[in-house]
Amino acid sequence: MKAVLYEDFGAPPRVVTLPDPSPSPDGVVVRVEASGLCRSDWHGWMGHDPDITPPHVPGHELAGVIEAVGANVRHWRIGDRVTVPFVAGCGGCGECASGNQQICPNQFQPGFTGWGSFAEYVALDYADTNLVRLPDAIASDAAASLGCRFATSFRVVVDQGRVKAGEWLAVHGCGGVGLSAIAIGHALGARVIAVDIHDDKLDLARSLGAEVAIRGGDVPGEIADVTNGGAHVSIDALGHRETCRNSILSLRRRGRHVQVGLLAGDQADPPLPMSRVIGWELALLGSHGLQAHRYSEMLGLILSGKVDPERLISRRIGLADAPVALMDLPSSSEAGVTVITEFV
Repeated sequence: MKAVLYEDFGAPPRVVTLPDPSPSPDGVVVRVEASGLCRSDWHGWMGHDPDITPPHVPGHELAGVIEAVGANVRHWRIGDRVTVPFVAGCGGCGECASGNQQICPNQFQPGFTGWGSFAEYVALDYADTNLVRLPDAIASDAAASLGCRFATSFRVVVDQGRVKAGEWLAVHGCGGVGLSAIAIGHALGARVIAVDIHDDKLDLARSLGAEVAIRGGDVPGEIADVTNGGAHVSIDALGHRETCRNSILSLRRRGRHVQVGLLAGDQADPPLPMSRVIGWELALLGSHGLQAHRYSEMLGLILSGKVDPERLISRRIGLADAPVALMDLPSSSEAGVTVITEFV
């Protein structure tokens, strides 16, 4: 198969020919029809994820068709069209038994704990617990963004943030996760504030339902003024010391901050305004992926027409273009999501 491979952290990725994968007894092999490029893939390439050991094939946002099935798989057949959460729970631990596969201690992550979907084929473990059947109405390129950005944002807004209609929702960072959160929040009836430093991203945020767009400056002060006291829920969707702090300081009393942007490298362990957290009884929450059993509600929201993940796609590329696109992710100011749709 053709795949993007890097031999070491930070080494230029390249397209190579590798042996086709075989399924584990509890897994499947999927022929990839679409794979999103995500900032988490760049973090992995830079060596920020301890689960990765080079040489490595990145990619964790995918949609495709099952090509081979392991001996123990009961619920899936060759030809089924599927996607998968980027965190696949083992199905046998206490967290999985409680329905929290997204924090399974034995989790499988395509593109991190195993080779990923920047390839013609990808092997996925724990298939019966984690695969999600795709409706015909959702195209593969749109479905590819569900496995990380859109699904992650659904959990951030709906399950962790508990956003309600009429509440103010501030989203710091208008990349794929942030734009997805804006669209979902708007669909739920929230009053959404988008924060970014790029005008084109803020324009896209407005088109997805942001009522207010803020471009830098005194972000917490502006949000406090607009909302008459601060946001009910604020999300750091970028993963930076400044956006994390601004998100917390943007909240009204008893507000809820959700950290979903990955704070890695020199951005790890940011100083936090804990006196504000204590005095205002703020809630600080993390969020990590979305369980497969929650996909039905998310897919229902999409099929209702209230949100359209395909609107987030700004560029479709071939596998040959993926190495440069991966390396350029941090410096790219492009609004929306890039998806690999050609693999030969």
